[in-house]
Amino acid sequence: MDIYKEPIPYQNPSLCMKVWRFAQSGAEREYGNTWHYHKEVEFILVEEGTHEIQTQNHVYSLEAGDILLIGSSQLHRGRKVGDKDLVYIVLHIDLQPYFDPAMMRYYRDFLEIFHPLEALNYIFQENEHVKKEIARIITDTHDEVMEAKKGYEIAVSMHIKHLLLMLLRHDHRDLLTTQGNVDGDADMIRSLVVYVDEHLTEKIDMGAVSRIAGMSYSYFSKYFKRKMGTSFIDYVNMKRIAKAERLLVTEKRSVNDIAESVGIGNMAHFYELFKRFNGCTPKQYLHKMSVSELQSKSDDDVEKD
Repeated sequence: MDIYKEPIPYQNPSLCMKVWRFAQSGAEREYGNTWHYHKEVEFILVEEGTHEIQTQNHVYSLEAGDILLIGSSQLHRGRKVGDKDLVYIVLHIDLQPYFDPAMMRYYRDFLEIFHPLEALNYIFQENEHVKKEIARIITDTHDEVMEAKKGYEIAVSMHIKHLLLMLLRHDHRDLLTTQGNVDGDADMIRSLVVYVDEHLTEKIDMGAVSRIAGMSYSYFSKYFKRKMGTSFIDYVNMKRIAKAERLLVTEKRSVNDIAESVGIGNMAHFYELFKRFNGCTPKQYLHKMSVSELQSKSDDDVEKD
């Protein structure tokens, strides 16, 4: 099973995003068998044809006008279905730079602490108006970047913030809503999130982190939970297991090695955490991914026949 971390070259580094229109002719039937992931959130807008996108847990069949949201570092792959030409726009965004002080209170909601952003796809399935509006935003963003007229950077920033607003306003299941806010602490929260991401392979001591934050241990514990909606330890464990999921399917290493590489030396604790966040053991998770691989190849063979 080929899996890789896809680098996303930004068209304008200051915008931290890439948007591109892809086209595949009706004669092409190859399946994109390579699972991949990237830190950027991805939006896919199909303009013509049928595009099948597979994630760890779902298979989506997208027709013209349909949109799909894929979360940060989420494994996925896609293929063209049928004989019609496939035309689609892909928008990759590193969301973090777009959370200025005015938006910072919603920063935590998009960190995928409690729900993957993939769960928001219900909005496009249930609300035709929102789907069309976000399709327009994606198209306008693409056109702005391609034409690069004076001030296009401002226009693109506005489009992306409008896109985030649409998700917030129309998330009637409140998947993006948690208690508290991070007003006035933008730099602190960003630095803590970056610190955790950069030290997942090491032991992360909350006492050391609290000193970095300039707080006492007890105050930092309460501060983090109030601002992020979860305890610091649970947040770190969630990030560790998310990384372990990717390593399980991208590297031929033992579960013990992977557990240690994400900073969890106690195997019983690793299995406990993995099952808590995935509902299955690492072995069952790999089996699920392998079944998806075999099923896709079988579907592809049927189509060729």
